[in-house]
Amino acid sequence: MDCVTPVMDVATRLWSCASKHTSYIIDLQENLCSLRNEMEELKNVGEDVKRRVEDAEKHQMKRRNEVNGWLSSLTVLEREVNEILEKGDQEIQKKCLRNCCIRNCRSSYKIGKMAREKIPAVSELKNKGHFDVVADILPSAPVDEKPMEKAVGLNLMFGEIWRWMEDEKVGIIGLYGMGGVGKTTLLKKINNEFLTTKLGFDVVIWVVVSKPAKAEKVQEVILNKLEVPRYEWENRSRDEKGQKIFNILKTKKFVLLLDDVWERLDLTDVGVPHPNGEDNMSKLIFTTRSEDVCHVMEAHKHVKVECLASDEALALFRLKVGEDTFNSHPQIPALAKEIVKECKGLPLALITIGRAMVDKKTPQRWDRAVQVLKTYPTTFAGMEDKVFPILAFSYDSLYNDTIKSCFRYCSMFPSDYEILEDELIELWIGEGFLIESYDIQKARNEGYDVIESLKVACLLESGESEKHVKMHDMIRDMALWLTTKTGENKKKVVVKERARLVRAREFAEWREAQMISLWDIGILSSFDRRVHGFQKGISFPNLETLFVRRSLLEEIPPGFFQKMHLVRVLDLSYNYRLDRCWEVNQLANLEYLNMSFTNICALWGIVQGLKKLRYLILNFTPVKDITPGLISDLSSLQLFSMHGGSHNSDEIRLFDRIYEGNILCGGKIALLQELESLEYISEISIILHSDVSVKKLLSSYKLQSCIRKLHLQCCSKMTSLELSPACVQTMVHLETLQISSCNDLKDVKIDEKDEGKREFISRYSMVLSEFCKLHEVHIISCSKLLNLTWLIYAPCLQLLAVSACESMEEVIGDDDGGGRASVGEENSGLFSRLTTLQLEGLPKLKSICNWVLPLPSLTMIYVHSCESLRELPFDSNTGKNSLKKIQAEQSWWEGLQWEDEAIQQSFSPFFMPSEYMDLYQVLGYGY
Repeated sequence: MDCVTPVMDVATRLWSCASKHTSYIIDLQENLCSLRNEMEELKNVGEDVKRRVEDAEKHQMKRRNEVNGWLSSLTVLEREVNEILEKGDQEIQKKCLRNCCIRNCRSSYKIGKMAREKIPAVSELKNKGHFDVVADILPSAPVDEKPMEKAVGLNLMFGEIWRWMEDEKVGIIGLYGMGGVGKTTLLKKINNEFLTTKLGFDVVIWVVVSKPAKAEKVQEVILNKLEVPRYEWENRSRDEKGQKIFNILKTKKFVLLLDDVWERLDLTDVGVPHPNGEDNMSKLIFTTRSEDVCHVMEAHKHVKVECLASDEALALFRLKVGEDTFNSHPQIPALAKEIVKECKGLPLALITIGRAMVDKKTPQRWDRAVQVLKTYPTTFAGMEDKVFPILAFSYDSLYNDTIKSCFRYCSMFPSDYEILEDELIELWIGEGFLIESYDIQKARNEGYDVIESLKVACLLESGESEKHVKMHDMIRDMALWLTTKTGENKKKVVVKERARLVRAREFAEWREAQMISLWDIGILSSFDRRVHGFQKGISFPNLETLFVRRSLLEEIPPGFFQKMHLVRVLDLSYNYRLDRCWEVNQLANLEYLNMSFTNICALWGIVQGLKKLRYLILNFTPVKDITPGLISDLSSLQLFSMHGGSHNSDEIRLFDRIYEGNILCGGKIALLQELESLEYISEISIILHSDVSVKKLLSSYKLQSCIRKLHLQCCSKMTSLELSPACVQTMVHLETLQISSCNDLKDVKIDEKDEGKREFISRYSMVLSEFCKLHEVHIISCSKLLNLTWLIYAPCLQLLAVSACESMEEVIGDDDGGGRASVGEENSGLFSRLTTLQLEGLPKLKSICNWVLPLPSLTMIYVHSCESLRELPFDSNTGKNSLKKIQAEQSWWEGLQWEDEAIQQSFSPFFMPSEYMDLYQVLGYGY
């Protein structure tokens, strides 16, 4: 039995194994079928998983690692199963079970075993394929690339801003400029630079703010960028969202880019830590159309994004037109330059017009495009729907209707025209735009505020001088478009410039106009008679404003104004040949009349009977015949201006010849008396030619209180000009004083003989004896005048021009003009607002003053033919942060004596050698 038992165990095991092997062989087909079915189910699950992964990846999500591993296992298992199934199918085809042999049985056994053993693996992988989540949201990149076209002309400005990015002291940067100038493009260029140059920043956030600035909208963009789950903030208050943002950003070094900011955005409300160089080293860069926004956003640095220079503008235009079109005809490049010139470097216009010209390959079509842009730009393709609406956003954001009206009015001036600020404000007053139009001084202040508002909104620009403004041509075209874009307004405003003549039919087309502005029209005297011939048959029942300026007009013929009953503003200035102006007095509603720079000699037949006339401007006219009672009969007159002022040296020379032999003396006394009698007169600018007329002025409180610009010329008997403290106090509106060709004048004094007043009046904190508004002083050809020490009483002086005064040895002497010695240390505030100093033709001048002057506002100095002036009252702090140019002869500069070499070196970079300069021509200042 002991032997039988082991044998039986072996036999049992052999039977079991044989039985099992037999089942593998017998059940091969069934096992293969089960494996195939299980595999099909697994593949279906795999297809579902793959589809879910693909959908997630389309939404910028990343598949999970477990899903990626499962799909890899699926691929391997599918390959193994396919191999088993293929071999099993082959084995069954051999029908091994019917023709059984040991070799075939072994093969069937192996395949059957693999099939049965693989079924659980397939089933297990299938069960694991039911994922709740197959992919996760990707963490966003530190910076998102912004799509942008090739930038042209921004490299220099970009370089400057990028240096600020590396400056730890600069946290907030403002980019401002007119609409369409490229601010957003520049901001995109900065954003995309962070893709390659990190500068250690953790995250760059881009937000389009627009108007109105809503903190909640900005918070939402920031929270999404910071990948804060929506459920954590979606229904929270603004303060709670702000706290969430603050808690995250305070731990990061971030860059916040805000595009299109129109008003102050409170960073504290949003939750953004204030960017600074001390704590977080983060940066805020924003774009805006208003320089004011740069201030209220507390920008550490701000820069104006300017229009492109001519070569850059042409490059951008050529890029948009395409080389194929640009080179399609030899004449097209020259015509392209004409179009680029009309765009005035504005990228928005260059791009829009460039795209419109892509398919224009003949010079004829380019000719037409040039003419359309010059005459009717609103009709050019893309201008009315792409360019003007974008520019008009700045207009729509102006504070009130007054500023909007003033802005549109600027389009009445021709393209490229530099508008004198005073002239513009006077027209605004005459039109009644300004709220305080019946108080001229307040209205002027309001006008200056309007100009400043239009400047900071980038709708007006500074001119060549501080006294002028100008309008970008595209802004002007937009203003005209705004005025005429509706059907009912299309014929209300007419602006025509640079035409050889105006034809009769054109006048007929303008009969419905409310405003007509004609500039540089070549109307000859022979044409005047034709105007007269058809004018009688044309009525202008709605016309309120008429400009006819800078034409060749010699006379306004009888009957011209006969059917213009509503005209309130008439400007005939700068018509140098105009010497007859009939029947202006028929304009019974006329309130504003400007005939400056004309050849009008008499006012009779022009202004008599104009009971509503409030503003009469006759600057640089040779008027020598003012009929007694004519001015006093203008019962509503508020402003009278008849001075010799000019802002152009050519006009000065022209009218010097006109004035020759026509100097008024006694007539001015009568004129002053009539002005004095007017009830509403509040502003006078006048030229006086005799000491008698000067005495009349200085004896009248009313005249002194009204005087704004005073020109004393050829007062031959006046040896001394003595002004009492009361007189100085009364001339509260005096802004400009010119003394010229007064060859006997030796001194100007503020006469303080009353000892009590001396103690009461401090020289630089005066209440009484101070020219509080005197901004400009021009002293010309006063051969005996010794000094200008009295200017210590002009603390607001901005421009001082002294020329051809052969005896002058010092500008400010040691006597204050009132008989008292000056102490240099007490006069440190002298000329604290002076921006421009001109000294010319002063051969004996040795000193400007005997103590050092800080001159904190000084920008320009002009010196010529002052060979005795060897020292300047300068130290290292003079003109610090303000000085831009010192222009003089090279020999004079080299001969200057300096206290030390360091001071000389600090001023040398500002020196510009010149043998001669004309301040009036360069700056547009003066008379």
